[in-house]
Amino acid sequence: MNPEPQERTPQVTGELIANRRVGDYHHLTFAAPGVVERARPGQFVALAVGGDTSANLLRRCFSIYRAEGGTVDVVIAARGPGTRWLTDLSARDEVNIIGPLGRGFPLPAEPVACVLVGGGYGSAPLFWLAATLRQRGCHVEMVLGAATRDRLFGVAEARRCADGLMVTTDDGSEGVPGWVSDVLPAVIDRSSAEIVYGCGPMAMLRSVTEVAAAHGAVAQVAVEESMACGIGVCMTCVMPVTGDDGVTRMVRCCVDGPVFRGDRIRWEAFDHGWCRVPQDAHGAITKSDASGAVTKQGGAQ
Repeated sequence: MNPEPQERTPQVTGELIANRRVGDYHHLTFAAPGVVERARPGQFVALAVGGDTSANLLRRCFSIYRAEGGTVDVVIAARGPGTRWLTDLSARDEVNIIGPLGRGFPLPAEPVACVLVGGGYGSAPLFWLAATLRQRGCHVEMVLGAATRDRLFGVAEARRCADGLMVTTDDGSEGVPGWVSDVLPAVIDRSSAEIVYGCGPMAMLRSVTEVAAAHGAVAQVAVEESMACGIGVCMTCVMPVTGDDGVTRMVRCCVDGPVFRGDRIRWEAFDHGWCRVPQDAHGAITKSDASGAVTKQGGAQ
């Protein structure tokens, strides 16, 4: 008997409905039927950039901020030519969109207290998650942080959709001076949270994971590794994650994530934006003999 064919991820032409400036970021809303119906909190979309005749072959991937009523919202920081092209778009401009992609946030089977931690515009997917958790009867606290006030995202919305909110900025321009990890222990203890969800820079996610573990909570984090294709082909976004069997493997964030249990990520492998392969990872090069032959952990010699 032939296996059932796997459902294809939709690829649609999205029409830009609105482009709003929010602090240092742009909030874009696209009409994207076919994408919305399948989307879940924590998933992402991949947007083509530059137009039909562009030499920019690689898409740009963004977490879904919100998906409802036939529209998909994303939040973009204009950092390079691709993201600047997107943020310069006007209403009725069209963009090719693939999505939803990746694995979203796992949801608790029973109502529990949760803390949602966002760094910069990494907080975008947490608002949809917060609404979903509260619909399930969960108590939801949020912690939002950024370097400066202008780089925060969603503070006003967090006050509406969460049961409690803490804000931090590195320079003290809003909320508590310092990092999200400085206030997170008190929030977990006060709320008796069992799950901490996070999205933001990798260094922040590592701190969130460590704080959660120290206070008896499980961290579920959406990583921000660079993704070039978004569909698992290019291997740009690989990182070391330990599986249920205790073996570390280099997995693709775009298809195996972007959400992982924080305590399964090999954080020590990350250094100043680079990710190395741990020597004990499956398939890692462990030694080289005099003839130049290499031995791979778990592989043929």
